[in-house]
Amino acid sequence: MKAIGMILLTIFLGKSCSNEAQNDINNAVLQYSAHTRGFHLKIIVNNQTATVSKGRTPDSMTQTQTKISDSDWKELIALFEKTNLETFPDLKDPTQKRHYDGAAIADLKVRYQDKNFETVDFDHGFPPAEIEGLVNKIVALTDEKE
Repeated sequence: MKAIGMILLTIFLGKSCSNEAQNDINNAVLQYSAHTRGFHLKIIVNNQTATVSKGRTPDSMTQTQTKISDSDWKELIALFEKTNLETFPDLKDPTQKRHYDGAAIADLKVRYQDKNFETVDFDHGFPPAEIEGLVNKIVALTDEKE
């Protein structure tokens, strides 16, 4: 009888931890941006919604907002849980194409639990390995192929 009680308690606690992780990302704001002289992209992910802004000037700026599907949101939650926000300033960029206009300059900012976390600049399309899955998922949510 005690074994059954322990199993039920373990399942119950496991479910509440899973919901807590989802609430954590619901309270986070992820902002990915990439830019060059002629290209500007900003993606903001917040509470199962992705807002995409393209262009810098009011004349060229377009903004779209899309709801993130449940399956994509679950994948984003899993990737966010694996991310160590404290290491953002120490991440190493794998390429330096942005130094000679070979790639747009990109970064990822996260607002989480009243703290701001920001990565070092990296090349758009070539994020640091530690955040590669998260960045690629954010960009894929917007169907941005550039």
